[in-house]
Amino acid sequence: MRARGAQVTDIVILVVAADDGVMKQTVESIQHARDAQVPIVLAINKCDKAEADPEKVKKELLAYDVVCEDYGGDVQAVHISAVTGDNLMALAEATIALAEMLELKADPTGPVEGTVIESFTDKGRGPVTTAIIQRGTLRKGSILVAGKSWAKVRLMFDENGKPIQEAYPSMPVGIIGWRDLPSAGDEILEVESEPRARAVVDWRKYEQEQEKNKEDLKILEEKRKEHQEAHQKAREKYGTLHWKERSFLKYQEKKEQKLLKPKEKEERDSPVLPIIIKGDVDGSVEAIVDIMNTYDASHECELQLVHFGVGDVSENDVNLAETFHGVIYGFNVNAGNVIQKSAAKKGVKIKLHKIIYRLIEDVQEELSFRLPCTVEENPIGEASILATFTVTEGKKKVPVAGCRVQKGQLEKQKKFKLIRNRDVIWKGSLTSLKHHKDDISVIKSGMDCGLSLSEEKIEFKVGDEIICYEEKEVPGKTSWDPGF
Repeated sequence: MRARGAQVTDIVILVVAADDGVMKQTVESIQHARDAQVPIVLAINKCDKAEADPEKVKKELLAYDVVCEDYGGDVQAVHISAVTGDNLMALAEATIALAEMLELKADPTGPVEGTVIESFTDKGRGPVTTAIIQRGTLRKGSILVAGKSWAKVRLMFDENGKPIQEAYPSMPVGIIGWRDLPSAGDEILEVESEPRARAVVDWRKYEQEQEKNKEDLKILEEKRKEHQEAHQKAREKYGTLHWKERSFLKYQEKKEQKLLKPKEKEERDSPVLPIIIKGDVDGSVEAIVDIMNTYDASHECELQLVHFGVGDVSENDVNLAETFHGVIYGFNVNAGNVIQKSAAKKGVKIKLHKIIYRLIEDVQEELSFRLPCTVEENPIGEASILATFTVTEGKKKVPVAGCRVQKGQLEKQKKFKLIRNRDVIWKGSLTSLKHHKDDISVIKSGMDCGLSLSEEKIEFKVGDEIICYEEKEVPGKTSWDPGF
């Protein structure tokens, strides 16, 4: 949102609280303004508070190359209070003065150009956008194109919700009349007629599909290459051998796999973290071991305490860790250069700490690292089924659901699930997604569509929900909570 604002505007008013000073979001806003090459006017807010320190804010901003006029820079700083209204007119005057110096002007004639700031669907008015006009004069009846949507302007209103007849450059305006909902950040352009608007939107949709096809083709090519390389390696492995030797080696490999019983294979595949603990005194080791005894996530990863003791890390500890493929944790102890070199040579990790809870956090991180990734379902869009019907395809009758997208968007290539009375009754993919009679790959919020599932036996019911989601692998995290 901040990045879009910086790209659209000509002057950035950077508001910083006089009591809080420079925060993370302040630094982010400065970076966006710098990337967009937009000048800044500094508004130091909350100056009515007793603990306000405007000079501190100015000094902190020096670290981010925002130099106020008081310090020899070119950034105007105005001390304001949003509560009392102090100096708000001075802030407006500073902004106007900067605009005059920069000779910021816009052409109110010619085709309209603008940017969508926000878009939403209103129940009574349909798709609505908030936009900034950057060129030309917008009037009722104008034909606009934004992204993959177009509109014949039916109604306009200002920032106070009052209807207006015209919108000039720099004016924020609400626009009603969109056929589909454009995305925030889309560029608005005026065209001469509705057929021209449809042609532009169709071309953009076609280009998007072609780009997607190219990406899919690239992925397929990479998979094919991987398959060829794996096949070539397999051939090189046995290529120089006599057919009898080749057959014997394959037989041996299969035999080894069979010898590994399912139970043993499961045990071998389950993650294990063997650890060795060394501490400076017995009390320290006892405290650490007591914490380890609270471990209750063996179903995720088994924690094996191979050895614990007092004293510096020794060669025996390294050998033990190598044998068990474990990690050595030391508290307030040392590991000499010879020991560290030996451990590095044998691939053994030695982790030394001086604070117990840091050591425990390290163990938690190591446990999490050994866990498999989990798959999370991230919802992309939601749609409700308004009607059901069947379509004949050849000799088959295919059930189709007539839906309206309530949130987000539906993407045909993603995964879907059907929910009835809060229960998931089906998961899978779509065979078709249509808007009117057109096959589409994406349908956005507020739009109607028809869809059919990959499993034809599933029956739709009015009131069911269709959820579009994507699966994302998330690094595993141990559920063990040592209590601090």
